[in-house]
Amino acid sequence: MATRTASAVWDGTLKQGKGSMKLGSGAFEGAYSFSSRFEEGAGTNPEELIGAAEAGCFSMALSSNLEKAGHPAKHISTQATVKLEMVGGGPKITTIDLKTEAEVPGIDPSKFQEIADATKKGCPVSAALAGTQINLNATLR
Repeated sequence: MATRTASAVWDGTLKQGKGSMKLGSGAFEGAYSFSSRFEEGAGTNPEELIGAAEAGCFSMALSSNLEKAGHPAKHISTQATVKLEMVGGGPKITTIDLKTEAEVPGIDPSKFQEIADATKKGCPVSAALAGTQINLNATLR
């Protein structure tokens, strides 16, 4: 299996400093700051990247699991909302809410839900984030 890399640089103090994060593949590089992470400032943040990783992993894994069950998906769209809150005096990712819509011809809604729930538990990124509550709202289109 593949090994992936990413890097980050931070210059300055927590509140006045700035940094950048970069994927090893070169597919993404973005600036981040105190403001982009803890307020509503421009730039990205680690939580946004975690959300993208979770949404991407879940969508791929759901496609695979649906196909294995004999119901290949035509389209899967997943949005991840990552909540960063102050807990015990420090910031903590407390929840990730996944909202998935899928077009899967011929599948029973209860079977779809069963596969989606199992996928949430088995996705490699979900497993890596086991200390975070991950909620799922999965619907068929």
